Amino acid sequence: MPRGPLLSLRGITKHFGGVVALDSVDLRVDRGQVLGLVGDSGAGKSTLVKAVSGVVPPDAGTIEWQGVPVELRRPVDARRLGIATVYQDPSLVDRLDVVANLYLGRELRRFGVLRQIEMEKRTIALLERLAISLPGIRTPVKSLTLGQRQTVAIARALLDRPELVVLDEPTATLTVGQTSRMLDLIRLLRDQGHAVIMVSHNLDDVQAVADRITVLRLGCNGGEFESRYTSQEQLAAAISGGHPLAVT
Repeated sequence: MPRGPLLSLRGITKHFGGVVALDSVDLRVDRGQVLGLVGDSGAGKSTLVKAVSGVVPPDAGTIEWQGVPVELRRPVDARRLGIATVYQDPSLVDRLDVVANLYLGRELRRFGVLRQIEMEKRTIALLERLAISLPGIRTPVKSLTLGQRQTVAIARALLDRPELVVLDEPTATLTVGQTSRMLDLIRLLRDQGHAVIMVSHNLDDVQAVADRITVLRLGCNGGEFESRYTSQEQLAAAISGGHPLAVT
């Protein structure tokens, strides 16, 4: 296995007109680890996620993938490298079933005919690998719970076997029970060798699964912490600007 971080960002800067959304932000994501990304609203988390996902190219800075400089100008650039992003809104098609949503836009065909049985087999295998339990793979997603819909969106992102999975507020709209199952899924992704960036406002959820936590404050780095050695009070102080490592 290659040494060094899987993804490294250095000096990432992004302006929107006269607004500085990101100001020389550094970030490191290691293989087989969960990185928590936290900060108040407006701290720059969403912009940074979009930069990693190729949605919003940075104005300045360096992005390295496995030690090699890369440019993420479009979402397809990120996907080709092995970066998958699941946003808070899973963007599923309600009237379609689980299989159809997983393979939407990349259906398996042979001589122009849909390979329905093969797609079903692969869907079952993927859900089993992720320990995802659903009422049925031919169930329309509109009848699933919010937690189940989120897991379907994650399963869809994992079809291409990405090395890095970016989860944007994965537990924000979930119940306590659904959140527990989502956190178990994030742990499983890590255990299966994926790197994960988990963006969240919920410090309890982040500390439950993250190996390291990066704080953004006012578009700048506000501190980086080892989760097991860090209290919520320290994280809250970094987010608000009261910690020695925080940006003031």
